Amino acid sequence: MGDKDQFSILPRIINGSIAGIVGVTCVFPIDLVKTRLQNQQPGPRGELFYKSLPDCAVKTFRNEGFFGMYRGSGVNLLLITPEKAIKLVGNDFFRHHLANKEYSQKWRGYMPCASVDLTEGGGKVLAEGGTAAAVRPAKLSATKITMDLLRTRGIFGLYQGCGATALRDICFSAIYFPLFANLNKLGKRREGSDQAVFYHSFMSGCLAGCTASFMVNPFDVVKTRLQTLSKGKGEVHYSGILDCFSKILSQEGPKAFLKGSLCRILVIAPLFGIAQTVYYLGVAEYLLGVKK
Repeated sequence: MGDKDQFSILPRIINGSIAGIVGVTCVFPIDLVKTRLQNQQPGPRGELFYKSLPDCAVKTFRNEGFFGMYRGSGVNLLLITPEKAIKLVGNDFFRHHLANKEYSQKWRGYMPCASVDLTEGGGKVLAEGGTAAAVRPAKLSATKITMDLLRTRGIFGLYQGCGATALRDICFSAIYFPLFANLNKLGKRREGSDQAVFYHSFMSGCLAGCTASFMVNPFDVVKTRLQTLSKGKGEVHYSGILDCFSKILSQEGPKAFLKGSLCRILVIAPLFGIAQTVYYLGVAEYLLGVKK
């Protein structure tokens, strides 16, 4: 195998990790607001505590301060950062090796790493479950959430909503990666390289992330409902994905599946725009002295 066929995995893992850390840090407050909007249910008279995205952001900041906007971010950084690295590197890895097995160039853009998403579902439950738990006024830590889940529901409590998470992320990847690949190859190339200029990769990541996140938002709503750690009096209980879909549709109507969609787009679009930009900039190659 020649030099051009070598797949250097370490620089890609570092690039993906850096992208995940920067991206999660930048968009976490919006993600928190998105989760709270999705997770709230009407009160006895049909009233909602949060009226809109700005209203939720203002109330959260006013009641909990700046650091309250980052509650649960430690768990996200710990688990979602490697998830982003796995997703980006996994997609690159499979596209590279499938191309070497004489798959046509045309199909390389249609190789989303859905298999990787199957492995990340369980790990993300704790991270996103911790975020969902921040909806409650009580101050909860990731450690307390973990211990409460283990005590009350056992090890399987940590995988609550795993099926819905996997369903959402597999569908997301199946839409995102082909769309990004095709948008990115339309842009201007860097001098002496076959890769797009950084701003085109950023815009391609934002547009592909925006489209994919909107299309899978119903799965995200279901995932959030299933991962709610405690139910208040009068709140609906769900026995599974299909039951959750059915009850939301019958009790709240189709519009309920669009809850938090704007917030999700505002989270995912810049997150993947940043991730793709950092990933292709080659920060790790520069630090390690590796030729791109």
